[in-house]
Amino acid sequence: MTRINLILFAVLILVALGVITAQHKARKLYIELEHQESLASGYQTELGQLQLEQSTWAMHSRLEEYAQQKLHMQVPDVKRIQVIQLEGIR
Repeated sequence: MTRINLILFAVLILVALGVITAQHKARKLYIELEHQESLASGYQTELGQLQLEQSTWAMHSRLEEYAQQKLHMQVPDVKRIQVIQLEGIR
């Protein structure tokens, strides 16, 4: 009887250590998950800011100002604009 009790006690200790190890790993993984989610949230915020900045830089008025100042380009007169019609394309 004592031998069975010792075997059951050893099994109980091993199972308890397994539960403790599993809980510890689960906590570590949960902490890592929270950290990764906070990083993802920060990246989403940065993406939104970069998209806003890109749309600001790509505005028509900004491009036109850049073309006039840096490239010395000018909008042609209406009289000098020619519209070409392509045949076969509707």
